[in-house]
Amino acid sequence: MAKTTEPTIIKKYANRRLYNTGTSTYVTLEDLATMVKDEEDFVVFDAKSGDDITRSVLTQIIFEQENKGQNLLPITFLRQLIRFYGDSMQSVVPSYLDFSMSSFTKEQDRLREQMSSALGATAFDAIEDQVKRNAEIFDRAMRMFLPFGPGKEGGEMGANGLPTQPGTPAGGAAGADELDTLKKQLDAMQKKLDAIAGDKE
Repeated sequence: MAKTTEPTIIKKYANRRLYNTGTSTYVTLEDLATMVKDEEDFVVFDAKSGDDITRSVLTQIIFEQENKGQNLLPITFLRQLIRFYGDSMQSVVPSYLDFSMSSFTKEQDRLREQMSSALGATAFDAIEDQVKRNAEIFDRAMRMFLPFGPGKEGGEMGANGLPTQPGTPAGGAAGADELDTLKKQLDAMQKKLDAIAGDKE
């Protein structure tokens, strides 16, 4: 049977059971994790309300994996992520993380090859370079969507290349500082990779 381009519908019932409408069978979070790894798209709906609860279920899968000791998310990253809830940069964070992870995924074959040949500076230098490129590209993309671009009324370009808000000294915009924090977060992820490499040596 050929694969369909439509995502599989998963229904979650009040008893927390998950029902795969594609296979007409009940499934577990582990089964859904396998579907994700196999790149099989699905959406999860609350069987009673019809609400899309895919995000919360995917979060549950991550929680389950972390509880099994397969720690992927550094504590510093989790703390920083929590701080962004309700912050003025909250709307930017999802796009930034999605962009960075997508770029990392596209480069994973090259990175795997380098890491399999030698878990040394070369592989991690490549990862660090990729992270820096992601940040630079995202900076440029953000400048296109910020309300005040170069030469427009009410804003001017700061020393870091980001538009400053009216009355804000160049290089001192709060948004730029928070974007720098995001870059530091990626650096924290790099340190986590370095630590993993050190354990394997």
